[in-house]
Amino acid sequence: MDVSFVLPCLNEAKTIAWCVSRAHEALDALREGHALTGEVIVADNGSTDGSQDLARAAGARVIDVAARGYGAALRGGFEVARGRNLVMGDSDRSYDFLEAVSMVLELQAGADLCMGSRFRGEIKPRAMPWKNRHIGNPILSGILRMLFRTTVSDAHCGLRAITADAYERLNLSSTGMEFASEMVLKSVLKGYRVAEVPVTLWPDGRGRPPHLNPWRDGLRHLIYMLLLSPSWLFLLPAALMFSFGLVVLAILLMAGDAEMARLGSLGIGDHWAVAASTAMIMAVQTTAIGLFALVYNWREGLRSPGRIAAAFLRWSRLQYWLLGGALLVAAGLVWAGSIALDWINSDFGALDEMRGLIAAATLIVIGSQIFFSGLLISIFSGYRARHAVLI
Repeated sequence: MDVSFVLPCLNEAKTIAWCVSRAHEALDALREGHALTGEVIVADNGSTDGSQDLARAAGARVIDVAARGYGAALRGGFEVARGRNLVMGDSDRSYDFLEAVSMVLELQAGADLCMGSRFRGEIKPRAMPWKNRHIGNPILSGILRMLFRTTVSDAHCGLRAITADAYERLNLSSTGMEFASEMVLKSVLKGYRVAEVPVTLWPDGRGRPPHLNPWRDGLRHLIYMLLLSPSWLFLLPAALMFSFGLVVLAILLMAGDAEMARLGSLGIGDHWAVAASTAMIMAVQTTAIGLFALVYNWREGLRSPGRIAAAFLRWSRLQYWLLGGALLVAAGLVWAGSIALDWINSDFGALDEMRGLIAAATLIVIGSQIFFSGLLISIFSGYRARHAVLI
């Protein structure tokens, strides 16, 4: 079979029959114009309004999906689909399935995923709330393009098509609305060929509020994008924190015995050393977490190491991590020991070495973090001392 239309359904009695009929019309067009065969599957998520019987009467194969959620319903439908190309679309009459014909043809031409774009097509009056149209969708789609360097203009369009082979390789796991984001993000990360065609969004035909919660589901989409982008989620904030801490601590140490260091008109005292040390320690820990996340992504095949990451992995050895961490700890201990020795030589008199002691303690903590992070990365690498195996 060439094409499977999969429609998730939860109490769509007013619209499901029209959607199934329209999907059959799209299959007729594909059969008559391109000799492609297909089926329509309704993945029901526990409807109590008779949607299942209406879908069957309209010619759909209905399957019951016990696990609740938009993503769970679609995954259940895709699991039983027999088509080499899979089309997904909402059952609320907001999309015209005839527009999926061009999506299937894009797959036939070599695309792995074809997205619909409402912003390049048409959004009918009252089809999309203003906050979704002018705030939520543009912002989230813009973040997607920035984080993942893609040209997808509408990351959350509910009408899209994907080849069955590409879908299997994505190994999608989301059960909620973020399923749509997971499909796009993993497709981009895996280097799939992603096409896009304009589609029309029509007003919801059910006469009731949609299942989508704009704020909750929008936040889940954003969080999911960040989780799949460790460089932005961990490494960038870590670089900013470490730069702040290093600059402040260096200014204080270079000020010598002066009670206050000056940064323009701003006076910086010893209390700033505590904040600087905290920022540097947090930065190193956040960097380590970011590296673990990247290593996990590489191991799971979600992304391939870039040029800089590949060079880092070729250089990275367990012994370098252990040696670097040990040297920093030793330097911190020597620094702290010299301060303690001066204090002893002064017959335990007044001690005014707060900045130096904070800096020494910071070296000890950071060195320990690097030492043990190297061990954990080696575990991620399959208990190997050479981390280049991840490439």
